[in-house]
Amino acid sequence: MGMIIMDNASNATNHFWGERTSTIDWCEENYVVTQFIAEFWNSITNSLFVVLAGLGIWSVIKHQQGKRMLFCYVALMTVGFGSGFFHATLKYTTQLLDELPMLYTCALSFYALVEIDRRVQHGWRLPVGIGALQLAITLIYIFWLQSPAFHQVAFAFTAMGTVGFGYKRMKQMRIDRRTKRLMTRLLVFGHIGMYGGFLVWNLDNIFCHRLRSYRQMVNSPLDVFLQLHGWWHILTAYGSTYLILWVHFARITWLGHDHLFTVKHKFGLFPHVAMRTPKKVE
Repeated sequence: MGMIIMDNASNATNHFWGERTSTIDWCEENYVVTQFIAEFWNSITNSLFVVLAGLGIWSVIKHQQGKRMLFCYVALMTVGFGSGFFHATLKYTTQLLDELPMLYTCALSFYALVEIDRRVQHGWRLPVGIGALQLAITLIYIFWLQSPAFHQVAFAFTAMGTVGFGYKRMKQMRIDRRTKRLMTRLLVFGHIGMYGGFLVWNLDNIFCHRLRSYRQMVNSPLDVFLQLHGWWHILTAYGSTYLILWVHFARITWLGHDHLFTVKHKFGLFPHVAMRTPKKVE
């Protein structure tokens, strides 16, 4: 998602990645920090997606909580890698690696909420239907409507459908007070991250020229705090992680294991599902 900044430096062929081919360029000045990365701060801030998703993958494998949640975290990690490569190169192919995995992560989360039981209830029709819809969106985006607006609308509807079905699941479950508080916190933190990120994303677009002038005034290293698209990555990394944790804990609760698990923060910064006690779960 984004806008085009007519930055002459982004189109220079003598840079490491050559001429920009993406339909989007961001407010961060290109190839300023290093000649090997087009948008340095926009690129490295995506590492938070990888760290948070990696912790989720580790948690699912450790507690043997199923392939559905594992795929959700893997998809989230793909978002981080794809977005990092896109901002590093500003190529159209890597732009697709940034945008499309966002859709797939939402779709996988929706599937995990629908197929919330231990055994699959809806057979092959549900994954085929979801996959066909995502394939159609992908093909339309690549070959027909090559507009960020189309991607934004498709992602918004997929996300709203996932969150809406999640609320439906919560109403169907018998949740004790502790679990309800925990799941409510996950939802609140998730929405704060996503909406907060959306706010700074818009501020970065609207006030780009001012932000560039302010960055020149304060100089390094303080100018990094005015890289608002990087803050969008940080906020949405947390927001999307908390929402996937909400899906994760909804499945744990549905299966009746919520009294055994909680959400902890490694080093006080990185949320993940963990056991309430060190006792091993059979």
